Amino acid sequence: MTANLLEFEKHGFVQYCAELGEKPFRARQLMHWIHQSGVDDFAAMTDISKPLRERLKTTAEIRAPRVVRDTTAADGTRKWLLEVDAGNAVDAVFIPERFRGTLCISSQAGCALACTFCSTGRQGFNRNLTVAEIIGQLWWANKCLGRGVCVERPISNVVMMGMGEPLANFDNVVAAMQLMLDDDAYGLSRRRVTLSTSGLVPAIDRLREACPVALAVSLHAPTDALRDELVPINRKYPLKELLAACVRYIERAPRDFVTFEYVMLDGVNDTVAHARQLAKLVRSVPCKINLIPFNPFPDSGYRRSGADAIARFRDLLMQAELTVTVRRTRGDAIDAACGQLAGQVQDKTRRREQRVAAAIG
Repeated sequence: MTANLLEFEKHGFVQYCAELGEKPFRARQLMHWIHQSGVDDFAAMTDISKPLRERLKTTAEIRAPRVVRDTTAADGTRKWLLEVDAGNAVDAVFIPERFRGTLCISSQAGCALACTFCSTGRQGFNRNLTVAEIIGQLWWANKCLGRGVCVERPISNVVMMGMGEPLANFDNVVAAMQLMLDDDAYGLSRRRVTLSTSGLVPAIDRLREACPVALAVSLHAPTDALRDELVPINRKYPLKELLAACVRYIERAPRDFVTFEYVMLDGVNDTVAHARQLAKLVRSVPCKINLIPFNPFPDSGYRRSGADAIARFRDLLMQAELTVTVRRTRGDAIDAACGQLAGQVQDKTRRREQRVAAAIG
């Protein structure tokens, strides 16, 4: 069976080379060629012996997800639709800024958590992505954007904020992030890799031990009653448990705070009362609050909070001595903004059918 070398983190490379009768340094060479130089042709790996290159041609491959569509917005945001199998495709988004380039990566085909304001959640869920399908998004984006031998990498930051709940695909996501952090692969710092979760408390604790990177938590509500509606996983892991897990996580995190993401929904979670409740809720957690203007999608049922409401909400939080930012919307013209990613999902949950049936009555 042909091995896809994008599936291996360092230990996997070493083990694979050992099975071929090769020394561990061959693993590092392969990682350099594949992840640092973006090479997918074994013949081009000139410092690897010719017999090994010939053997790799028959026993291995370097296969990333196939690009179905490549779209660039006027603001420079670029979105790739990547086919991961015959029925599913996921989105990856590159956001260029003056001093950094951020790639938003998907971890699942769809999402089972069904947050009501998220387009991905509306698509239902099919399966977890493999390590190769996750890291393949970074591999492809670097290659597409021009990274190669002696070329400065265009991607300085990675956020696991694309389609899916990363912590619901724990093992594959951690293996992919370990490649992102490995100096023989992408060499990113833990501060420049961010994982966003809706709040799977046991998995947050596991991540703290296995691969602590920067943590963002999709909060979106200041009370359990409202969060139960917007983020249904809250019914299993309510706010008190979630915030306690965040405090524990900070002990090992590369940053001394967590980021709380809060989508601004007109008339739903954006009032003065909500701001005061939020300030009270998070006052004992070292945090930064990122207010996200809602990005619309068809039949969402929500509207974006007005600029005045967002400014008032921000000011009330700042008066409570909290650090607050308002995310600048990028890529919404090509449905690449936060909450808009949908890809193509063969839904096993039948969520869309159930929603149509409920609408019909």
